[in-house]
This record gives sequence, structure tokens and C-alpha cells, in this order.
Amino acid sequence: MQRLFDLMEIFSKNHYVHHDFRGGFSIKDVLPVLVLEMSYKNLNIRDGSMAMNAWKTMMFEAKIQQEKDKIKHDLLKYCELDTLAMVKIFEVLKKL
Repeated sequence: MQRLFDLMEIFSKNHYVHHDFRGGFSIKDVLPVLVLEMSYKNLNIRDGSMAMNAWKTMMFEAKIQQEKDKIKHDLLKYCELDTLAMVKIFEVLKKL
């Protein structure tokens, strides 16, 4: 029994299409359309590339503990929103 399902498949396989996705189907494309009150815009880390770079900086380049703590905080905020976004998108889809 498969216990995991990638919500992206719903959008990438065109089971749910919205013109405001602008042809995209990533969480960054879908979230602002389906869950209006949620956005990555106010975060210091707004996408996966930024998260990878921040992690690298925290692990290998940051010398001051305060800087490491700030990056860790920003990464946790990004991960928190990513996780909550998936839950909220799932809740919207369940109502369809």
C-alpha cells in the first residue's frame, strides 16, 4: 500500500488547472492561488535554492554564532511554511 502521495501530480498531470498558475505547478505557483492568505514573499528564504545556499552558509561559511542562529531561524520558518502550505493545499483540494 502506498502511503505517500505527491500533491504536485494533481497539478502536473492537469487534474486541477487554474490560469493564475501561469503554466506552473510547483508549490510556489499553486499556493498563492489556492490559499490567498499564505505567501513566501515576507520570508528571508523564499525558495529551495535559497534554502540550500543558506544551509551551506550556516554549515561552512558562517563564523559568528548569531549569524548561524539567524540562518537556522530563517530555514525553520521556510520549512514551517512549506509544510503548512502542503496541508492547506490538501485541505482546499479535499473540498473540491
